[in-house]
Amino acid sequence: MPVYTVHAPPAEGTDVRGAPDRFVFVRDGFSFWAFVFGPLWLLYQRLWLAFAGYMVLSIALEVVMTLLRVSGGTRLTVMVVIAVLMGLEAASLRRWTLSRRKWRQLDVVVADDREAAERRFFDRWTTMRGTEFDPLAVDRGAPPPTRSVPEQPFAPPRGDIVGLFPQPGMPR
Repeated sequence: MPVYTVHAPPAEGTDVRGAPDRFVFVRDGFSFWAFVFGPLWLLYQRLWLAFAGYMVLSIALEVVMTLLRVSGGTRLTVMVVIAVLMGLEAASLRRWTLSRRKWRQLDVVVADDREAAERRFFDRWTTMRGTEFDPLAVDRGAPPPTRSVPEQPFAPPRGDIVGLFPQPGMPR
């Protein structure tokens, strides 16, 4: 099943939930249209910096391949690889651009299509709206585990060491 991320526009004034009609659902996964029409897809999605990067990369690769006198088959292979990468990373480029424009990621929804994702998200969002739930506050959970706290999962083991060195400090 496809996974969608839900993004909200930057808050205007004090109303952080006032524009649900402007929420953007970004489907994660391979984008066929970005694969086939890479630069045109970037322009259509208004991803200006990604388009500029794409053009700089394409021109630089063409110059390098011309200087190296690379054959036509190799040129085609390189451009197909770039097109595949564009198709694979299209959703990430959209999310990156939205985050640069100060849009906030509200939720992750798993659904069969975009309409079902919208329905599932707004059903959950409207039930939580009357409570103390703030959709723009992203819960990052507990701090990451560290090696210095013994109760954390990545703490050094107590006692004997399992592995090639049975005791700490022994020569190898």
